[in-house]
Amino acid sequence: MREIAVGSAKIGSGYRPFVIAEMSGNHNQSLDRALAIVDAAADAGAHALKIQTYTADTMTLDLKEGEFRIDDPESLWAGRSLYELYQEAHTPWEWHEPIFKRCSERGLVGFGTPFDATAVDFLESIGNPIYKIASFENTDIPLIRKVAAIGKPMIISTGMASVSEIDETIRAARDAGCDDIILLKCTSAYPADPNSINLKTIPHLRELFDIQVGLSDHTMGLAVSIAAVVLGATVVEKHFTLARADGGVDSAFSLEPHEMKSLVEETETAWKALGKISYGVTEKEKKSLQFRRSLYVAADMKAGDVFTEKNLRAIRPGSGLPPKYYDQFLGKRIAHDTRKGTPVSWELLG
Repeated sequence: MREIAVGSAKIGSGYRPFVIAEMSGNHNQSLDRALAIVDAAADAGAHALKIQTYTADTMTLDLKEGEFRIDDPESLWAGRSLYELYQEAHTPWEWHEPIFKRCSERGLVGFGTPFDATAVDFLESIGNPIYKIASFENTDIPLIRKVAAIGKPMIISTGMASVSEIDETIRAARDAGCDDIILLKCTSAYPADPNSINLKTIPHLRELFDIQVGLSDHTMGLAVSIAAVVLGATVVEKHFTLARADGGVDSAFSLEPHEMKSLVEETETAWKALGKISYGVTEKEKKSLQFRRSLYVAADMKAGDVFTEKNLRAIRPGSGLPPKYYDQFLGKRIAHDTRKGTPVSWELLG
């Protein structure tokens, strides 16, 4: 599988999972808070921080009725208009450079998600190193082509997309000149129910498109992300905030700093545990061999005594013959006087 370089970072199965902290609207319209989120992500060990590049006007129309109003009573944003939501959630474009600068200072890869052509042009003007396409834009083929033509790596979330739509998107990106593509399995619900995640899709996507696959995770907690790594995810993206109690458009399903730290640590542990296909004794297990069961003389015996169930036992430690030879000794005579606790060997039969 093709590995992908982003600055000094490498993404691929041979490297620890690349953990992205998604700021989204959790800055709550404060640049100071946005920079504090960068610092908290770096302190937690995340490898990248992503922001969203749009304005309310590039996303929708300033209307408050019909399909421009969120009427789903189960939505976190029920009763609000799309325009109002995007006004609150957007990251002012003049903040991007100071945020990216802080990311660089803290060793994070800072990058953005463009939602239209003007956002692509803006991000490219400030040296954006990698581009993320959100689930809701994964069928916007003109946008895909524009980003792909830049030639930098692309991360594309697959929320709501059918196999044919994903295929069309990947073909468009590759035809436009981008070969460094990572798909993120995504369920576009906020928060998402683990029952709707279908992580088994990750290896299927990888095999189907011969491409790296990760997870954009909107569930609560860490379990789904860790399971994704076990299934081969090379990237994990989670929304991130300083504290859910502070509120904000995405705070309800965002990780707090101590949780992000655990995510980084536990996904790396899961990745290390994958290892390789291996049987037999590992280097670390060699000392444990002595504690296997083996055959021992369980009572003092005189030369000529017969091995019975009382004087022959399979016990720990493992210095005697393996227990599989137990039946071959039963009923046989011992060749010489032997003390209780002697490991059984073929020499005892003479």
